[in-house]
Amino acid sequence: MPFRDRHDAGERLARALAHLQGQDLVVLALPRGGVPVAAPIARALDAPLDVICVRKLGVPFQRELGMGAIGEDGVRIINEDVVRMSGTSPRQLDAVERAERAELERRVASVRAVRPRVDLHGRTAVLVDDGIATGSTAAAACEVARAHGAARVVLAVPVAPPESVRRLSAVADEVVSLETPAAMLAIGEWYADFSQTDDTEVLRLLEQSMVVEDLEVRAGPLALPGTLTVPEHALGVVAFAHGSGSSRLSPRNRAVASALHGRDLGTLLFDLLTPEEEADRNNVFDVELLGSRLAAVTRWLAGERAAAGLPLGYFGASTGAAAALWAATEPGVSVAAVVSRGGRPDLVVPDRLAEVRAPTLLVVGGADLVVLQCNEEAARHLVCEHELAVVAGATHLFEEPGTLERVAALAGDWFVAHMRQPANAVPSAGGED
Repeated sequence: MPFRDRHDAGERLARALAHLQGQDLVVLALPRGGVPVAAPIARALDAPLDVICVRKLGVPFQRELGMGAIGEDGVRIINEDVVRMSGTSPRQLDAVERAERAELERRVASVRAVRPRVDLHGRTAVLVDDGIATGSTAAAACEVARAHGAARVVLAVPVAPPESVRRLSAVADEVVSLETPAAMLAIGEWYADFSQTDDTEVLRLLEQSMVVEDLEVRAGPLALPGTLTVPEHALGVVAFAHGSGSSRLSPRNRAVASALHGRDLGTLLFDLLTPEEEADRNNVFDVELLGSRLAAVTRWLAGERAAAGLPLGYFGASTGAAAALWAATEPGVSVAAVVSRGGRPDLVVPDRLAEVRAPTLLVVGGADLVVLQCNEEAARHLVCEHELAVVAGATHLFEEPGTLERVAALAGDWFVAHMRQPANAVPSAGGED
């Protein structure tokens, strides 16, 4: 009996999918039984959890034989060859589709009451179920995921017979099955506890999962692309301000953000400038523009449902750190903590630095001598609680082994410590770590 229950199967399957970590993923569960398997996978891969609502259209006299599938948003896939070979008439096809459409709409209405459908365009969809017998429904789900724009489809299950794995390899880019028994009577025989998963449990797991949204970040009249990630029981949300020549897709910032998620901290990664603004190189060094933009986004973020009531912090890199310090002094902005990675606080005038009230951590590479000197000088103008942490052997981009992980650990400690107490605590002098 390989699996205690679906949660155990999901944890073990997550380890087999570790090679997907860091990709732009969406974990899609086939309801209902696939949801408790998928939940620990989404958590381990730091990916959004959603369900893929799909109904197979089975041949009337042989239901296991799929002649098509239907999914959300009017997705309809018909295999004309199967329809023709099975002799299914248009009237019979319509009858099957009406019946399956009714059940699909019931499930969609139930699930989407708590979770809007996650956009799949250009992303890797990881489809998860509690097991596969014939694989016809899983095959239909793969087709629906592609119809919704998935660039790559990975099908992952705890158990499936070898012939189903081979067949599904034709419709999925990758198939992962922990167990592939030659003789398989039923999926349930591979679980000690295979009790039914009801709609209430599905909704509970979806509500508890990490909220990850690709959305339009509002900065006054501007709409900027961004990604908001909020773990369950988040302590706060950290807005990232990227450096010049970078964007919300910065692999270094994404790596730090992923580490913060593991500390129960939400993150917002977004583009500070529009493509037209980026074309003018003066804008990427305009700290007042960048700081004002970040402040406007902070006001918008405070009103977002996923971040409502949570303390907010800033993580700034290079010129983005200067923007973060500037924004922390803007009217109507309440910031619990600021972390600067290889920052350029020298771009902020000393009088403005003295106005910063949020506890500030300046992290600099020990081998980044010019920037280290800039940060040492800036620290003398900060009257808020602050520290200067030097990561030994690190250069400006923290590309040396282990150095970026050290940045993430320092940032996580700083945010956790200050998001558990009121923002703008009593200032105290800081020192060098």
